[in-house]
Amino acid sequence: MAPDQRGGRPRASSRETLAEAASELFLEKGFAETSVADITTRAGVSRSSFFNYFATKSDVLWAGFDERVASLDAALDHDHDGGDVDAVVRGALRDLLDGFDPDTLALALAQADTMGLTDEIERESAVRRARIARAVAERLVAGGVDPLRAEVLGAAHGGAVLAALSRWAGSGAGRTPLGAILSRALEAVAPAGGGGAVRQLRVVVRADDYEAAVAFYRDVVGMPERAAYEGDGDARVTILDAGVATLELANTAQVEMIDRVETDGDTSDRIRLGLEVSGGAAATERLAEGGASVIASPRVTPWGSLNSRLRGPADLQLTLFDEDPA
Repeated sequence: MAPDQRGGRPRASSRETLAEAASELFLEKGFAETSVADITTRAGVSRSSFFNYFATKSDVLWAGFDERVASLDAALDHDHDGGDVDAVVRGALRDLLDGFDPDTLALALAQADTMGLTDEIERESAVRRARIARAVAERLVAGGVDPLRAEVLGAAHGGAVLAALSRWAGSGAGRTPLGAILSRALEAVAPAGGGGAVRQLRVVVRADDYEAAVAFYRDVVGMPERAAYEGDGDARVTILDAGVATLELANTAQVEMIDRVETDGDTSDRIRLGLEVSGGAAATERLAEGGASVIASPRVTPWGSLNSRLRGPADLQLTLFDEDPA
């Protein structure tokens, strides 16, 4: 071994040492009671060294994230003259958090109350949401989206990023992939272009016992009524809001695999409705009490969701799936 080689953990940089010292002090004394001098003394570096890396105490928490936000504009300018604007935006936002490891910010988000950081986190999070919102809105406008819609969608995307980061930190940063949480958050944001040529997926069901079906799916399942119409000859229709609509196309092998996972031998109808819920076991019980028959009780799938299968009014086969079971 050469004389200048060392084994073990690499020496931390001054920036890392300062961040670690600041985190310790925020936990011990609270954010407001900790001074820059306290941090530099604990870290064993000079005051000027602190300001080589950070402008304020708050920057100790946000510096790593801010570096990523600073690169967002360039990422959104990629393929500026072509491509699906929704794909460009969502790809850039996923890249924004790709590889984001548990750090000082994650600790602060998870321990905000203990560190006395609740108000500080709220203020500084708003600043970052606004930066992301502005960058996204400008890219959407450049892609032909109406400016008002772009501004609203920009705010929604900024909120999705900060909400995902907070949820990830609060659930134990590193235990759940941040990218998976961000993807779920982005699913809640409507696409700028309406998702393509199709603006809405609507499943049309003939319900022989119309009143019972409406009461079950609206009042028991919990789908809000969006509209209802009556026509000649006692023609009636009720349109219920089912949240995000997707069309899942599966081949025979996939359907057979899902049947093995979800049931004890039951087979899928050609069309089966999947309803994402929270509290999957309680939701299954509620639907059963409300008129559905249980085909298969709730069970954890190999991919971590809690799924059950039922037969609902209007002879619809239902899968309830809870992506985040407690």
